[in-house]
Amino acid sequence: MKKILAIVAVATTLLLTGCSQVGSAATLGSTKISQATVQGSIDAILAARQGVDTSQMQLETGETLNRGQLRFHLLTQLLREVGKELDLSISKAEIDTRRQSILDQVGGAESLPNALVGAGIAPNDFDQYIEAISLSDKISQALTTAGVLETDIGTQIQKLVVAKAKELGVTINPRYGKWDAEVADVVAADSASPAVTPATK
Repeated sequence: MKKILAIVAVATTLLLTGCSQVGSAATLGSTKISQATVQGSIDAILAARQGVDTSQMQLETGETLNRGQLRFHLLTQLLREVGKELDLSISKAEIDTRRQSILDQVGGAESLPNALVGAGIAPNDFDQYIEAISLSDKISQALTTAGVLETDIGTQIQKLVVAKAKELGVTINPRYGKWDAEVADVVAADSASPAVTPATK
């Protein structure tokens, strides 16, 4: 599972920030990621943790968990948009095949809950996670075909996602943090410039 996570890890810090919108955790162009969507993932992750032994796991909590789940939903949408530009998409059949492959790798369906908890993936987001890593794979293959060296693939995917985010425009609700251009990540609002006022909620 760690190897699978590594495929998409290069792009997980790509967020831009802006003003808050009521009911919205983030927007990418005309696409809105609702606070309810992000909270649903958080609640599902916390519920799933109750059913497994987490004593040896390094798990995200609090604001870190909130930012991590927003990052996941936004990254997936950004990868979809990059995929559209490159005429790439993931079919249901491809998701089903990849799901079975992951199940085989983690030791079957009975081991999946433990693997998902360890990876910080909500059970209801598993297919979306598969879509994201599959898109990342296809983008990597397209870059390789275009002559990009394997050692440069991660950097090039990051550039594509950053460019798409700038093109479409990304807005982050300050309750989840703010954009830190120096490290290309969403950080706690009080850990950087005071220019962004934390949300009252």
